[in-house]
Amino acid sequence: MEKVCEKVLYQGRWLAIKQLHYLSNDKKQILWEGITRKNTRKILVIIAKLKPSNRYVLIKQFRPSINNIVIGFPAGLAETEEIQKETLKELKEETGFSGKITAISPNLAFNPALTDEIVQIVSVEVDEHDPVNANPVQSLEPAEEIEVVLVDENKVKDFLLAEQKKGVDIGIALWYLFGFNSYPEKK
Repeated sequence: MEKVCEKVLYQGRWLAIKQLHYLSNDKKQILWEGITRKNTRKILVIIAKLKPSNRYVLIKQFRPSINNIVIGFPAGLAETEEIQKETLKELKEETGFSGKITAISPNLAFNPALTDEIVQIVSVEVDEHDPVNANPVQSLEPAEEIEVVLVDENKVKDFLLAEQKKGVDIGIALWYLFGFNSYPEKK
């Protein structure tokens, strides 16, 4: 496939929808629609784990796009190339916790059929004995309503299924990590 051009169909405050023109290998014109972010393409997904209790830091957040609450990992947009700094800032804002980064993934395609966003998954260890984490306080933006949920590593899947029964949606990253390999096959 060879990209010929693109045309912006809609541009809002945060997103733009583009029509993408390609030529296939047999020289047929292919039209595709895609979404791009205007300020940054990089998303940081934060897998934060409390030590020594081995509880994961999850969040419940209302998402207007699906008109529902979603449970997932803390996440945010990277506005600079300083991934470590951006990650710890986002974790502090959304959850009130501070921690140290233990691993960072390479750039990963998020949903390449729809968007050009890329994701980096960042593992963070949060020391529960550090006084800074004794009484975590969020620093949310006015449009954010985020509930922090701490879940034991051995109970995450059951917790997610219970939340789903209540009507809460589950973020895909959580299911990749905690549910898929042990989910019973439907017959």
